[in-house]
Amino acid sequence: MAMFGSQFDGAAAFSGGGFMPSQSTAQFADPSSASPAKSRDTQSLLPVTVKQINNALVSHDEKINVLIDGVDATNVTLLGIVCNKAERVTDVTFSLDDGTGRIDCNRWINEPLDTNEMEGILDGMYVRVHGHLKSFQGKRQLNVFSIRPVTDYNEIASHFIECVYVHVYNTRLQKSQVGASVQPQVTNPIMSNSMKPHPAPPPNQA
Repeated sequence: MAMFGSQFDGAAAFSGGGFMPSQSTAQFADPSSASPAKSRDTQSLLPVTVKQINNALVSHDEKINVLIDGVDATNVTLLGIVCNKAERVTDVTFSLDDGTGRIDCNRWINEPLDTNEMEGILDGMYVRVHGHLKSFQGKRQLNVFSIRPVTDYNEIASHFIECVYVHVYNTRLQKSQVGASVQPQVTNPIMSNSMKPHPAPPPNQA
């Protein structure tokens, strides 16, 4: 495929879809550096796995609830199997199992379109969900704002490839920002040992 050529630019290639990191991702490496209004405007869907969510850091920032690889993980996309679906008058709850773990999901029913969307979702079905990630008293939950059945099973592999790509991209970004602030040290031990001053011999005692 053409996108794997020698001039591949990950940030530019996937910036249009909203799922892959864009140049705006860099500003979330340090949440205190982005203004709340600016971070709200540049939020995108982050492809993640349940294991990444369970291992995520909970931010003390009011505007950012969960951080994955140093990036605001408020709005995420997951893909997995629906389990334990329970319908109520105002909402539908279910668990999503993506093979790395399970997360509780909640889909609020506000209008007939929401009801129709959830009627087609059954236990054991692969689905793609987009949602708002929340952490309360150490428990992570996903408030789903979009859910649809997976009809092409290549999407499962594609989702996990996206998760790996974004994870590697963001962790390299973090390392490059940390490395830029640290001064390089002498890397040649032979040179560093030969440059050390030798201790002075003890004075002759008569």
